[in-house]
Amino acid sequence: MAIDKRVASAQAAMEGVRDGAVVFVSGFGGAGFANVLIRALRDHGAKELTLVVNSATHRLSLTHELIANGQVRKVIASAGRGREPGLSVFEQLLKDGKIEFECVPQGTFAERIRAGGAGIPAFYTPVAYGTDLAKGKETRTINGRDCVLEHAISGDLALLRADIADRFGNLVFRHAQVNFGPAMATAARLAVAEVRATQDEPIAPERVQLSGVFIDRVVAVGA
Repeated sequence: MAIDKRVASAQAAMEGVRDGAVVFVSGFGGAGFANVLIRALRDHGAKELTLVVNSATHRLSLTHELIANGQVRKVIASAGRGREPGLSVFEQLLKDGKIEFECVPQGTFAERIRAGGAGIPAFYTPVAYGTDLAKGKETRTINGRDCVLEHAISGDLALLRADIADRFGNLVFRHAQVNFGPAMATAARLAVAEVRATQDEPIAPERVQLSGVFIDRVVAVGA
């Protein structure tokens, strides 16, 4: 049977997602947010989610809809404060003690995800040593530098935004869309990409930025 990872809709792409899932969401600085898939996950209704996302709140991301809908138990992110005036939905819930937040330095955040996809259970880094972010964590001195043990992050679902996909799931990103998406796809059991367009013929190998071997489902959502 010919391989074709394209699905008819974002809703169909959420089939099998369960309560309690650890969900990676790509996006950085306004680029690469998988907003169509985020909204489909909201409508799907899975609860008690852990979101792994660079920013817990961003004006161009729809992750706040999942949070406002009461579907998120915990957020793992490198930024918790938004730029909008006043408190975001996430910040208010955090202030009220109704949601958990694990703040991770951005480089460590990226490496924990990469490690999850590479099968590396944990690693040492000097980042955050001696700060509140290192409290309760194992430490070790390596080559004269004090380091903190950080554990890999792996998950159940990754939601990515890319520009073009072929039927095999190979992806091409547009500029900064690429950000955390490739690492997240490798670290998730189910990786879903929303794209501007799909094509039947294979993308030329030299253009592929993420191999379809890491992508399970693709949905075309337009611009």
